[in-house]
Amino acid sequence: MATFGIEFVPNVPIKELINYCKFAEDAGLNYLWITDHYNNRNVFESLALIADKTSRIKLGPGITNAFTASPAVTASAICTVDEISDGRATLGIGPGDLSTLPKIGIPMETPVARLTEGVAVIKALWTGAPVSTPDNKVFKYAGAALAYKPKQKAIPVYIGAQGEKMLETAGKIGDGALINASNPKDFAFAVPIIKKAAGEKKFDIAAYTSFSIDNDSKKAKGAVRPVVAFIAAGAPVPVIQRHGLSLDAVNTIKGGLAKGDFKTAFGAVDDAMINAFSIYGTPAEMNAKIADLEKMGVTQIVAGSPIGGDKNKSIRLIGKYVIP
Repeated sequence: MATFGIEFVPNVPIKELINYCKFAEDAGLNYLWITDHYNNRNVFESLALIADKTSRIKLGPGITNAFTASPAVTASAICTVDEISDGRATLGIGPGDLSTLPKIGIPMETPVARLTEGVAVIKALWTGAPVSTPDNKVFKYAGAALAYKPKQKAIPVYIGAQGEKMLETAGKIGDGALINASNPKDFAFAVPIIKKAAGEKKFDIAAYTSFSIDNDSKKAKGAVRPVVAFIAAGAPVPVIQRHGLSLDAVNTIKGGLAKGDFKTAFGAVDDAMINAFSIYGTPAEMNAKIADLEKMGVTQIVAGSPIGGDKNKSIRLIGKYVIP
């Protein structure tokens, strides 16, 4: 059986965010993932406060990157969260976000090398030994060392992945993968690539889903529509083709979002897109869809945005009817 995680965007006051996180822990969820974007509350400061107010749930950024902060800063930040949480930290890290980084003047150059070197440096720093990497392309460290170690012997590292190269990289360097997908077709593609790269090591394959649960299936579907519009607009062409979606409709969504015309953008979202890029419905419907993902090799279900029209109600439904 899969374990269950939940994603929160820190776009609400911190006290409200902490309350959601405590409620998720009380509902029995296993993992807590906080998104990392410059325009919302800082992810590591949020995690530190959440760690102090929770006692069981594992928590980490979902996901950070090796562009906006040095791996040394990230290593120290998550190490601090691990200390505050008494050994519950996880590190979600990926290649970076094309929709965000260019806006703050960061070119996305050599993302795979940057991520691979960054993760290696972070893991080395956690040992407490000096780290020197003269042969690296990006991060050339010269005796850098942390003055303290994490509580855990090794903080689990989850790699954010979607395309073939990143899925392979995730299998090679990660302990798990956070795969931005909700449909079994995407995992039929992803899981064999990861398993081949990961070999015999234990590996957690997490479906980072666009998730919406409600007692009323129509309400659940309505809540997920805006999120699906943004997912469709950012989906690579091979993914659009894999699901047989209309490129014209996707281009209409892109144009609407670019102009701030949300009525046009959201109106172009059809049922095929919703089924490709989300899981939604009543608890019984969600359990059937989760079972389909588990058959594909998924070992963690992450309830990502929007979770549902009413977050507290949705968390309660997950805890009561979805988590085994």
